[in-house]
Amino acid sequence: MRFHLFIDADDTLWENNIYFERAFAGFAGFLRHSTLSAEQVRAVLDRIEGVNNRIHGYGARNFARNLRECFEQLAERPVGPEDIEYIDAIGRSLADHAIELIDGVEKTLIDLGARHELTLFTKGDPAEQRAKIGRSGIGGHFHHREIVREKNRAAYQAMIAARRLEPARCWMIGNSPKSDINPALEAGMSAVFIPHPNTWRLEKEEIRDGGGRLLVLERFSDLAVYF
Repeated sequence: MRFHLFIDADDTLWENNIYFERAFAGFAGFLRHSTLSAEQVRAVLDRIEGVNNRIHGYGARNFARNLRECFEQLAERPVGPEDIEYIDAIGRSLADHAIELIDGVEKTLIDLGARHELTLFTKGDPAEQRAKIGRSGIGGHFHHREIVREKNRAAYQAMIAARRLEPARCWMIGNSPKSDINPALEAGMSAVFIPHPNTWRLEKEEIRDGGGRLLVLERFSDLAVYF
């Protein structure tokens, strides 16, 4: 049977969150808070991101915006232009870094694309995501590309309706329980969960019962065995 395979990008096809984690570690060292640990600073940033991401979305530029707000809240010294420039430079570096494909991705996409319809389905800043797809060199292996502001149940349902697809023949493949797995299951699709050791902490949540529509794989390349 020919399936419609929807595949997440960040931390499913290529490494992403490791760069944000490294950026945060540098930021925490730059802040040099006298009483708060890096984990406590991260908790403040999590709260800021939880609010701002619903307003401004995701991506490197908005991460830098969140870091600036966190710095302004926690800095124990006057905030100067050199501080803002340091944080803005973090955003620029995150937006332009080289793309590191996860092992086996390109070979597996070629294999799957010969038998199924592939859609790259990602969320975030459209310009940033298009740039990453271009730098990755694998965009041509997909029959469709979809970039949305948020990957929730409504987004999946809208996509299915717009393309007049049968949910029973649609699979969402990704590393994020919050954005890839749970909302796809709620929309009537099946899902493949491929855990990543560095999945963004705000994308983690308990995976809901798939009712037989959930597959958990260790590696992206394992998809070729099942599809």
